[in-house]
Amino acid sequence: MSFDEKNAWAYLVVAVLGYATYLILLAALGPGAYVPLLLWTVGASIAANIVARIGISIGNPREADKRDQRDREIKVFGERVGQAFVVIGALAALVLALFEAPWFWIANAVYAAFVLSAVVGSIATLVAYRKGLPAW
Repeated sequence: MSFDEKNAWAYLVVAVLGYATYLILLAALGPGAYVPLLLWTVGASIAANIVARIGISIGNPREADKRDQRDREIKVFGERVGQAFVVIGALAALVLALFEAPWFWIANAVYAAFVLSAVVGSIATLVAYRKGLPAW
């Protein structure tokens, strides 16, 4: 498994666990506590992803700097697939703001879009590593 494929797995796991943690805590504490909860879970997810990437780099120091053309193309493919969900989330947040929805829903729409972007982009990357890039 290549360095970038391991990082895609780590990114996927951190995104899913971070969002699941947020949803569980939000259900337990109620929507009134969403601001610090959202900030802490996003911050912890970023930190966990950094630690995971460092751990993968330490575990395989020779692979950390090795990327061939295939790795670069797969990374770009995964990022492009994931970016679509960031755009969808931004549009959803814009529509919510235009209809003067509560900030809770706007913030959660943006967070859900970021998580969907990470999950779908990581899955696209992992599928591309296993099955190859689409021939279009």
